[in-house]
Amino acid sequence: MSPKFMHSRLMFNGSIVALVTPFTEEGEIDFASVDRLVDFHCRNGSDGLVIAGTTGESATLRSDEFLSLLSRVIDTAAGRIPILAGTGSASTAVAVEQTLAAAERGADGALVVTPYYNRPAQAGLEAHFTAIADAVDIDLLLYNVPSRTAVDLLPKTVERLAAHRRIVGIKEAVADAARIEELCARCGPEFAVLSGDDHSCLDSMRQGASGVVSVAANVVPGPMHELCMAAAQQDWIAAEALNSALNALFEVLMIETNPIPVKWALFEMGLVGPGLRLPLTPLNHDYRESLRLCLADQHLIQD
Repeated sequence: MSPKFMHSRLMFNGSIVALVTPFTEEGEIDFASVDRLVDFHCRNGSDGLVIAGTTGESATLRSDEFLSLLSRVIDTAAGRIPILAGTGSASTAVAVEQTLAAAERGADGALVVTPYYNRPAQAGLEAHFTAIADAVDIDLLLYNVPSRTAVDLLPKTVERLAAHRRIVGIKEAVADAARIEELCARCGPEFAVLSGDDHSCLDSMRQGASGVVSVAANVVPGPMHELCMAAAQQDWIAAEALNSALNALFEVLMIETNPIPVKWALFEMGLVGPGLRLPLTPLNHDYRESLRLCLADQHLIQD
């Protein structure tokens, strides 16, 4: 781990980008575009990058592709920005293996989603995350997203997990300010609580969240960083103004399943190609004009 990111709880704050994975026309990882995206975020104030998370189409990446992508990002970033690897799996053994591999390659932390499809009880979730944390020498950010995994990591379970020295925070994608408030109260100020939803990021930070793992930051890294910094300083007037200016973008980026709209937005901006991996398909033609108009309103493309 880079010395500048040794204090992991300080690393998990601000606007952390859920980075897309760009693909070539042949469906392979587009490493030239990966380099361009990393430099784009380093120049524009993003506070961290999540590699191979949901927005990065992790479900379609082979293990060798995941490791090649992570290594390339770490090399390109060259210590300029914290790198978090998405290492979660429905299998505890696989999650341990992927997290160990990410640590070996120099990731600054790992984002570990709840096991999907097999729907473990709270005891199983606690055992799953504890087993990963016991096995690795890297800090873990839990990731709770019931809308995708069909399982909800409850605050009382998070509180128990927070006692582990390697489990230092959570990305909470339940868009509920009361949930954020409860997590902060149960786990204390040393445990990083991050919003997993752009729309409710500001409300979450009012309740004690330290930032967001953001989809929108893929296209507006500077404004998302400024929003998080204003909220961290409790400058609510500035934060509200920034949030209001971004609301239309938040909405249009959810017009179809993430990451379909955000990848099309980045394509319109000339940063990546339009490719996704099946079963995802490019943005429906019916939505493209409204997305373009929103990007033009944000001065991200010419009208």
